[in-house]
Amino acid sequence: MGQLTLDDALSADEASGTAQEASAQDAAPITLSGNLHKMSIVPAGEALAIDTSFDAPSVTREPLAANYGLRLGEITQPLNAYIGHKVRLSFTGQIHCSHCGRKTKKSFAQGHCYPCFRKLPQCDGCIMKPETCHYAEGTCRDPQWGEEHCFQPHIVYLANSSGLKVGITRKTQMPTRWFDQGAIQALPIVEVSNRLQSGLVEVLFKQALNDRTNWRAMLKGDVAELDLEAERDALLAQMSEGLAALQAHCGEGAIRVLDTTALAFEFPVRTAPGKVTSFNFDKTPVVEGVLEGLKGQYLILDSGVINLRKFTGYEIEAQLGEE
Repeated sequence: MGQLTLDDALSADEASGTAQEASAQDAAPITLSGNLHKMSIVPAGEALAIDTSFDAPSVTREPLAANYGLRLGEITQPLNAYIGHKVRLSFTGQIHCSHCGRKTKKSFAQGHCYPCFRKLPQCDGCIMKPETCHYAEGTCRDPQWGEEHCFQPHIVYLANSSGLKVGITRKTQMPTRWFDQGAIQALPIVEVSNRLQSGLVEVLFKQALNDRTNWRAMLKGDVAELDLEAERDALLAQMSEGLAALQAHCGEGAIRVLDTTALAFEFPVRTAPGKVTSFNFDKTPVVEGVLEGLKGQYLILDSGVINLRKFTGYEIEAQLGEE
């Protein structure tokens, strides 16, 4: 699902409560440590007031800018101001489950120990493939959790991160989801009543579109802008019979086609990488270099890139700024 991850549907705070204008922060040297979480990404300015009802006429907006925060334990440190400065991240060799806190030798499903991976509903296979939801069969790992997280309005969208793709997200995750995946454009096209329905619509649309992001191309930034409204219209025309069948199957009002305009996004990147070299804390416990930018969940350094979300639960010592 276009790099859809557990964090997409399940993050505990989804960057809420951490809104800070990083540009106003001094890049003072700082050292901090703790268990790593996915970076917080807080849209600047008017983005915080985006109307998600889709009832009012759509307006064309200026690109939405992203303010990033490095999250270690309970600390969220604004990052944008450190672009152009040296950073050093050191993995201590300790990994703790992001759910129960137990020490684990290996991280499963981005930050979980194996017992939690096997029992938690947010680690079930239907999270990655929502069309396989088995709640109705009475086999949901935690029905209450499913009702609170999956039986909520979801959006099927078009995005442009490395080219045109289709994806899904909880309605409350706009626009965070698109920042997370490094999209430069996104357009909600269908609203549904629950996660299962979003999966069914996405499966239909995947007959015509890709659902994955080429992360290397995304980081290089050599991605042409697209006319997402025209792409939407062509897709809906092509899939009209299949979508009508799903609407009939799911019931009146469950699947609603949206008429809105695309959003554009800007990321704090000073220099995009020419050749993408990826770091892995398991193989390279010390990652350091000049911070050139932030995009998706990646730190872009002059020495390479690293996807911090991949290492959720890893105990990290971070040094930011000149020492």
